[in-house]
Amino acid sequence: MKIMMMRAGILLACGVICGDYQKALTDGYDIFLPNQKQSVYHFVLDSANKEAMIRFDPTKPAALLYDRIEGSTPGYKLVGVMYTDSFGASEEELNERIPLSIAQWHKHVNMCVPPQQQGDWLFGNPRFGLSGSITTEAACTAAGGSFKPHLSGWMTHVYPFEKDPAKIWQAAGMGDDHGEMHGMKM
Repeated sequence: MKIMMMRAGILLACGVICGDYQKALTDGYDIFLPNQKQSVYHFVLDSANKEAMIRFDPTKPAALLYDRIEGSTPGYKLVGVMYTDSFGASEEELNERIPLSIAQWHKHVNMCVPPQQQGDWLFGNPRFGLSGSITTEAACTAAGGSFKPHLSGWMTHVYPFEKDPAKIWQAAGMGDDHGEMHGMKM
């Protein structure tokens, strides 16, 4: 029952606040690293992310997940939402928000940001970013980068429009390549 209510809340929130990406931008969502090539673009609302650290509200996702549309009328198509919890949240706390039996909670850890953030460094650089080989502060400093022990906290992606129930809660659903990153802890 809780999952049905959550899915209804997600769909309601998405229909009301985020079906149109321009409205999401007007409502205060910012595109996380818009110039980086990503399989799914995260539109982040800082106030929702901060509120999520205190309490869970399925109608207020910390981020909206969009596919980028290329072509003569470029834009974004909503494909899902992201919920967060604090970095130090326990399994019990995560399970209370969205059961661990269905959600794939994860956090990104040990990332080195390159000294000059040019090109596709977030996913496409063999040394830097979420897929990079540099995973310690010492190695990052030696390479001239900026070390991030973690990005935000725990997060889970939900794709409520997906027809296949197995893909609704997948971290790697809808072409999202989170599952291939060294610095992802589940």
